Amino acid sequence: MMIEPARAKLNLALHIRGKREDGYHELETLFAFVEFGDKISVDVAEEDRLAITGPYAEALTGLEGDNLVCRARDLFRERFGIDDKVAITLAKHLPVASGIGGGSADAAATLRAMARQFGIATDHPELMRCAETLGSDVPACLFGRTAIGRGRGEKLEAVDDVAGIPALLVNPGVAVSTPAVFARWSGEASDGLAPGRAIQSAMASRNDLQPPAIALQSVIGDVIKLLDRQQGARLVRMSGSGATCFALFARADECHRAAANVRAAQPGWWCSETALA
Repeated sequence: MMIEPARAKLNLALHIRGKREDGYHELETLFAFVEFGDKISVDVAEEDRLAITGPYAEALTGLEGDNLVCRARDLFRERFGIDDKVAITLAKHLPVASGIGGGSADAAATLRAMARQFGIATDHPELMRCAETLGSDVPACLFGRTAIGRGRGEKLEAVDDVAGIPALLVNPGVAVSTPAVFARWSGEASDGLAPGRAIQSAMASRNDLQPPAIALQSVIGDVIKLLDRQQGARLVRMSGSGATCFALFARADECHRAAANVRAAQPGWWCSETALA
């Protein structure tokens, strides 16, 4: 059995450079990943099976036959000419539709696990082409390292390592439609990300989708305000199209205290104390 982590993705910054003729938006975004996430297990079997476990399994009820994991499995077999059946288990720990790339991370982890199961290098160029077919965030999740993403997010440029920085992820329990958030974008093209090393660039940049997401779900603004009040919070921002927000800290004890404060103030919110990977 091959087991692969599907780490949550953060957009430390996200600038919309304009709208493309193909309907997508031209982005410049700074991707990072955290240690916490879902987990994919793949094993050869007599027939295809997908089992979904974990605290957010119920959110995917009814999608066992048609989700990004199944699409990644089928596309991998098509591209590599493999007929073997597989049993896949998805341990779902990340909230669904929350701006931290849960589905994309699951698809990327499936591609890596399938590659390892069938003796294919995890850096095989065809895997990245599969990822590009599956979705805009899947290439970054397959790459799995801090990077600037351009185009739809699939043109990746590795940047300096940020591993170990304490991070607190908070989701107020609302799902936000990505198309709806993009539809509320002002239409004013942004400049590029601020220059400098990854964290300095992120702190001097922004997420252009944060204002329209707050307009759709005002509670996201409440999350930002609560995180901003936490001692030691260096960078507070919404990730992707929301609704998950994050705070980065200099020290683990500051992150731990902030997590305790958030849980005490809002016990119904999802809160994950982790670190950049």
